[in-house]
Amino acid sequence: MDSKAYLRELALKQVEYANSPANQALRDKWYAHNGLEDKCPLIVFEEETFKKELYSLRCEDSDERFIEEQLLQNITAHELINDDKVVPNFFKIPVKIDIKLLEVDRKRTVSKEGLGYHDEPVLIDLEADLSKLSPSTFFYDNEMTQHLEDVASELIGDILPMKRVNETNYWQFAITQHVVALMGMENMFYAMYDYPDKFHELMQFLVDDHKRFLRWQEQNGLLFSNSGNDYMGSGSFCFNRELKQHGNALANETWGHVNSQESVGISAEMYGEFIFPYCEQMAREFGLLYYGCCEPVDGLWDDYLSRLPNLRKISISAWCDEAAMAEKLKDSRVIYSRKPSPNFIGVDPVLDEDAFLSYMKKTIDLTRDCYTEIIFRDVYTIHHNPDKVKRAVELVRGLL
Repeated sequence: MDSKAYLRELALKQVEYANSPANQALRDKWYAHNGLEDKCPLIVFEEETFKKELYSLRCEDSDERFIEEQLLQNITAHELINDDKVVPNFFKIPVKIDIKLLEVDRKRTVSKEGLGYHDEPVLIDLEADLSKLSPSTFFYDNEMTQHLEDVASELIGDILPMKRVNETNYWQFAITQHVVALMGMENMFYAMYDYPDKFHELMQFLVDDHKRFLRWQEQNGLLFSNSGNDYMGSGSFCFNRELKQHGNALANETWGHVNSQESVGISAEMYGEFIFPYCEQMAREFGLLYYGCCEPVDGLWDDYLSRLPNLRKISISAWCDEAAMAEKLKDSRVIYSRKPSPNFIGVDPVLDEDAFLSYMKKTIDLTRDCYTEIIFRDVYTIHHNPDKVKRAVELVRGLL
């Protein structure tokens, strides 16, 4: 079979899964879940970090590999994991956006495995170096975006409609990640103490720069409605009937994601002084908000995070007091987005079912009165054993 026939066969298989009654029922469950109409938990197992253990690419042409990988990822995740991700009834075309952050030249060294990295600090002494910063420059490669859409449309456009998506925004509005990229974590912590006014100036500069980035996207038709089967960052999905449903959108018509993983080393009071005001400003840009990723939120909830505007989901990571947050979110309008420890799946070649069941039963029992989703992330190997992942999903379903 030649590559074109092969890709069309994959597209037809994705359409078959996408149009199945079971997949339609899953869509309905997500709308009810995100709309706070159904407390039955949904399960997501994010395969992005171990997808190379699920399939191998056959195509040699780079454009065809782009199409093959997206189709294979959707199909194999459905067949081998069978969680509550909805198989898309479209083909994604990511718009090609790049940013030169604050007009500084950054040097990043990445580990051989591609997981760890080190950014060479640009800002060492805020008092001396803050003046180096200028507003960021934004770039859109329309030619490459259109090329990918044209190629995919020609090959499979009669099977799957094309849908442009903006993947840049999944993680872009976590302001402290940019601070660490500019100055390193240790320098960031020292700067709060040594130059508090300058640190506030830096944070406001970054927030204003990111608001300007949103306006640029709006003006250039690069911000799209994400009310359907759209990823939102941190593992969850955007299904909702409250925001704009189709086409280009303003930021306040979309679902946004904000977090501050890098500030876990400071007290709640310092978070409230140096971080929260800027997270709150970013949150106000969006119609609905998902907050958090790996950082624990229990110590920040009462005084700060509970005040975030438009908050609909909050990440309850493995480092969070899940019992405390279950009590705080009981019967609230904020979804308990649980991130279990990845160790059960990613460390041992064989799943310890008894230990895993005991661990997950605690979460299920604690959250009976919450709107809950369970999102497995940061699993970097499954030891080439997808049955272990599928079994983990089955075990959690058995607890619901």
